[in-house]
Amino acid sequence: ALISKGPPYRKLADSLSACRVLVVGAGGIGCELLKNLVLTGFKNIEVIDLDTIDVSNLNRQFLFQKKHVGKSKAQVAKESVLQFCPTANITAYHDSIMNPEYNVEFFRNFMLVMNALDNRAARNHVNRMCLAADIPLIESGTAGYLGQVTVIKKGLTECYECQPKPTQKTFPGCTIRNTPSEPIHCIVWAKYLFNQLFGEEDADQEVSPDTADPELTWNPADTEARATASDQDGDIKRVSTKDWARSTGYDTVKLFNKLFKDDIQYLLTMDKLWKKRKAPLPLDWLEIQKLACPQEVTGTGLKDQQVLGVAGYSQLFSRSVETLRSMLADKGDGAELVWDKDDPPAMDFVTAAANLRMHIFSMNMKSRFDIKSMAGNIIPAIATTNAVIAGLIVLEALKILSGDVEQCRTIFLNKQPNPRKKLLVPCALDPPSANCYVCASKPEVTVKLNVHKTLVLALQDKILKEKFGMVAPDVQIEDGKGTILISSEEGETEANNSKFLSDFGIRHGSRLQVDDFLQDYTLLVNVIHCEDLEKDVEFEVVGDAPDKAPTPPSAQEDKNVANGNKDSAEPSTSSKGDYQTQSFEVSCFVTAVGAIISRSQPPFGPNR
Repeated sequence: ALISKGPPYRKLADSLSACRVLVVGAGGIGCELLKNLVLTGFKNIEVIDLDTIDVSNLNRQFLFQKKHVGKSKAQVAKESVLQFCPTANITAYHDSIMNPEYNVEFFRNFMLVMNALDNRAARNHVNRMCLAADIPLIESGTAGYLGQVTVIKKGLTECYECQPKPTQKTFPGCTIRNTPSEPIHCIVWAKYLFNQLFGEEDADQEVSPDTADPELTWNPADTEARATASDQDGDIKRVSTKDWARSTGYDTVKLFNKLFKDDIQYLLTMDKLWKKRKAPLPLDWLEIQKLACPQEVTGTGLKDQQVLGVAGYSQLFSRSVETLRSMLADKGDGAELVWDKDDPPAMDFVTAAANLRMHIFSMNMKSRFDIKSMAGNIIPAIATTNAVIAGLIVLEALKILSGDVEQCRTIFLNKQPNPRKKLLVPCALDPPSANCYVCASKPEVTVKLNVHKTLVLALQDKILKEKFGMVAPDVQIEDGKGTILISSEEGETEANNSKFLSDFGIRHGSRLQVDDFLQDYTLLVNVIHCEDLEKDVEFEVVGDAPDKAPTPPSAQEDKNVANGNKDSAEPSTSSKGDYQTQSFEVSCFVTAVGAIISRSQPPFGPNR
């Protein structure tokens, strides 16, 4: 026990019992982290998560059982963790950390915040709130066998947004199933659909509308009823998509109308999803065939570079389904196909299905070449990776609470040992970036756009909220009059939304002061007018490289590296190999967590 080690450890043990910590997220990493915290001696823990438990969570989020499906993750995690340590004081919130009530004053109640999130927007927000409250933040992420933990401290280290992040490679299920906003979301959905129809079915790869979407109004009784009903999507007993398709004989018209018409019409009944988004437009097979023209069906140019029309992709969908059905039948009963980007029928299917979904959700469709290059591998969630990372989070927390922030490190978990035969690679924390538009002393960015074509609404939603991660921005034009362009007060400047920036005198060289009072964050935006942006590009951030990943860290332990990203969403970990056995993963978990638990009060034992 810590107390038996002497006065320094007694002081740390007392600190653990007294300090108040916040855990954001109760999923893969969150479950492991909450267990580690109570077994290490933390007594005052608050946990927040908006999500509810799905059957697909049960293979790795060990605090949840079959009977919990449909319930709040945060609440069930609390109840399960209390069985490890009944004396712990745990508060659970079934809510979004981005809600205004969790303001800077809320964050100042804690000595430490630990992220266990799965999306970039929430990570950006928590990063800013911790900077505003001057509270240490431990950030973490996993992607398959890769993982990363880092510490963020205002004025001492890089913040989460100091370095550009690579394009997100995994996404929350509700985004894929209900509210895709980028082409990659539709491509992932199409790959899931291939497996549901022709390959190995996986509960993590459901494609039907998600009735338990956390954005919908949450009612415990309703959600639980949905989870236990045997005839609704999202429950434990579901009708197999493949069995349904087989019962229709893989009828392409029925498949098309089910996926692109009926399911979309069902999504439209979830009206809360479309209050701030453009609603999807269902497609009907017969209507498309009536309106088809030869050019839409055939396209022009090289085959892989063509972007067909909706009619063309509907025909491609039909042909690919027929081909894949025949391939499956030739393999015999119980056979499965494996998706391969180099298999023409499989690639045709994903290209057609992804583009039809892009059209439904008002995105520009992509060529077969583009989709093939974007498809990539779906990164699996691995329980033992989460366990290793959760152990490392607690080790970094102990350093912070001991007053040894300078000893904190960014730690990478790699697929295989580095040249020094180490799987866990600690690296020194980098200082804040002078060019960061979040943690610099006077955050400032330059945005290139066409002031005559950019709407005020696009500035608010696509630039300030999506690109710069703001929640409720207020925008004032520095024109000597203090003109208010955007107000976070509902309805105050709504009439401005449909007007162009030039209508308010904004031109080349104009400056906008943007404030987000919830995040206690101010950003100065310099406007550069440009009329020759690339096709489909609405704006550019000067000096930004959003599609480039940070340089992978060196294998040397003393080299500084960039901060990382997110659980189930591309942490910027280095990958120096492609094979690692599970037994070695488990030994790393023992290495990372064993030291913690061996000093815990109480240890693993009766409460386990």
